[in-house]
Amino acid sequence: MKSEFQSIAKDVKIGKNVKIFNFVNLYGCEIGDNTKIGAFVEIQKDVKIGKNCKIESHAFICTGVVIKDNVFIGHNVSFINDKIPRATNRDWKAIPTLIKNGASIGTSATIMCGVTVGENALVGA
Repeated sequence: MKSEFQSIAKDVKIGKNVKIFNFVNLYGCEIGDNTKIGAFVEIQKDVKIGKNCKIESHAFICTGVVIKDNVFIGHNVSFINDKIPRATNRDWKAIPTLIKNGASIGTSATIMCGVTVGENALVGA
């Protein structure tokens, strides 16, 4: 059940038994079954999150990120999708990032674009 403190766009695909806390911003993304999304999380368009994941509070998951099943994303984890960010207009394309099954990413880690985090890997804070 959506609360008045959640911004979930109509184009978001949400699986079964997904738990979403308040103060989230979700648009154009897919969330797999049994996944938990903490408070103050933003998940942008074209992001795919697998089944049985746990996304802790204050995480930022940008366009270009794919998170497979059984992944843990700690508090305040941020993803980057642009190696050369600029404020002016230019041709821009998101650089993909893949987080494989069972990986865990620790609190406040920043994940650069264009990387693959392997199965069951542990990324420190």
